[in-house]
Amino acid sequence: MLSESSFRESMPMFADVSLYPSAQFNFYLNMGKKLLPESRWDDLLDEGLTFYVAHYLTLYQRSMLASDVGGDVGKVVGNETSKSVDNVSKSMDVSSVSLMDAGHWNQTTFGIQFLQLARMIGAGGIQL
Repeated sequence: MLSESSFRESMPMFADVSLYPSAQFNFYLNMGKKLLPESRWDDLLDEGLTFYVAHYLTLYQRSMLASDVGGDVGKVVGNETSKSVDNVSKSMDVSSVSLMDAGHWNQTTFGIQFLQLARMIGAGGIQL
């Protein structure tokens, strides 16, 4: 079963507990355990939980960064597709890497990976 240490080892970008506190990790892990049935995910449960927790920790950190500068921590933010500074502008087309009908999962690469896996897990019949 996924643990904090195994998560941080497999996802070293979340190793800093001051940026990604244990309390937040445990909150999202416990929520994920309730929402991802082991009977359905079977051997891929740890991977699903890893992407699930990573997605939510990324959104958590974005909110913390907004809080640090007095921003609106509850503001819904989509993928940034263009930016202008002085006379220079840059645009990106994210449609090729976004999943259709993915909602907030498209806000992080971990969310996209989670949803791709979840859609595979949900494919096909299940025998009771």
